[in-house]
Amino acid sequence: MQAILLAGGLGTRLRSVVNDRPKPMAWIEGKPFMEYVVHELSRYEITDIVFAVGYKGSMVEEFFGDGRAFGIKASYAYEEELLGTAGAIKNAGNYIHEDWFFVLNADTFYSLDYRRLLKVRDKRNLDFALVLRQVPDVSRYGRAVLVQDMLVEFNEKTTESVPGTINGGVYLMRKKLLDEIPQGKVSLENEMIPRWLSMEKDERRLGGIVNDGYFIDIGIPEDYYRFQEDVRKGVVEW
Repeated sequence: MQAILLAGGLGTRLRSVVNDRPKPMAWIEGKPFMEYVVHELSRYEITDIVFAVGYKGSMVEEFFGDGRAFGIKASYAYEEELLGTAGAIKNAGNYIHEDWFFVLNADTFYSLDYRRLLKVRDKRNLDFALVLRQVPDVSRYGRAVLVQDMLVEFNEKTTESVPGTINGGVYLMRKKLLDEIPQGKVSLENEMIPRWLSMEKDERRLGGIVNDGYFIDIGIPEDYYRFQEDVRKGVVEW
């Protein structure tokens, strides 16, 4: 299967400790962070990877090449300007040749069984599936809610400090949805998913799963160092 890895951000919050490379290429125990993400995908036969790159993106291509050394097929979609998540996905769409593909952020590591998204897609006849994760305080994020596998709330702001589910940033998309994303800078989370969710259920069916596996976003120095320690301790399988 195919996946788009979103690796085009500037990584400004991590710049104090990683300033010579794109954030997903930050060095972790002798390997760039993104190699751990690629390895996790390949465990589930997701081996046709489109790297959506921007800032210093040539470093990604120089490292992964055609992908054969890592057991994958690699393609590269370059952004000339920041396009947002949906814009980057559309820009990478020329390399998508399958009816379905995964999308995930290259600076997060999420341990999950990707086959679960395929199962819920088939069970609920979805057009778009996503992964939610449980957090102790949804007020720090935007709440997302599933009811019987179907998405009913997304990025809903709340001031209540209560536990709940939020967007985990892993998606399974039907290729035809690419045609609905406008050209230019577009947000998947703030524009396209809310737009699809507002449509009639028979027009666009959105659903997903809740996953409780290991999750980390290396966007800040503290979490970058924590992932290094987790790799050393064997918390992250490799």
